[in-house]
Amino acid sequence: MAKRNNVFLFHKNNEELLEIVRPFYEHAEKYGFSIVTDHKQANIIISFGGDGAFLQSVRKTGFRDDCLYVGISTKDSPKLYCDFHISDTKKIVEAMANEQLEVRRYPTVEVTIDNEFTVHCLNEFSLRSSIITTIAMEIYIDDFLFETFRGDGIIVATPTGSTGYNKSVNGAIVDPLLPSIQVSELASLNNNQFRTLGSSFILGGDRELTIKIVQDGNDHPTMGMDNEALSIQKVEEIKVKLSDKIIKTVKLKDNSFWEKVQRAFL
Repeated sequence: MAKRNNVFLFHKNNEELLEIVRPFYEHAEKYGFSIVTDHKQANIIISFGGDGAFLQSVRKTGFRDDCLYVGISTKDSPKLYCDFHISDTKKIVEAMANEQLEVRRYPTVEVTIDNEFTVHCLNEFSLRSSIITTIAMEIYIDDFLFETFRGDGIIVATPTGSTGYNKSVNGAIVDPLLPSIQVSELASLNNNQFRTLGSSFILGGDRELTIKIVQDGNDHPTMGMDNEALSIQKVEEIKVKLSDKIIKTVKLKDNSFWEKVQRAFL
């Protein structure tokens, strides 16, 4: 594999973070890395902050599958997407220079809204009522009408996203090695007209989930793409499936996904 030397640093431009990141510039140049100002020229993209900053770095640089993403936590301990802590700056650069890392591949989901435009998510896509009333929708698995939902909304999570918003509503944590999407409910109603499974369910990587919004006046939902909101005046149909885009991240050899889960929750 060709050596990766061009590095783009993604971080907020406030004085506090600039001071924290400054030593990284020095160590990177010492070990033969070039810092570039255009992410399109980079083959390594490094975010500083936390998991939120990592998600933003992936989104703002276009979900590139031809580079490596690295997350460096500037607070507390390393996070789910951040394998490194800023206090280990020299160790990080040395590990990258000496290729003491493994590549981890995270699946993403592709979300198509009204067949007009498509967005991608690394963590989850969420759909919620934007007004103080429930939202109704028909849920299709491929072409099969699976359930008719009324409630606050739903979450469609990737395996890595299963540890976030999805887990907070009692969804399962899914191994990232399983290409899949997980659907979890937000406060569903169950009566003679609306009937849902009442629990999260997991779909294989070849399935497509279709959400048809019931046009009863609450057809302006709030949609979340990872940690960003998307607001559209009227939505009728949303299709969600696993994307062909795979986000490649780097990790130390002794820091698996399940070690991170254990560190975060146990």
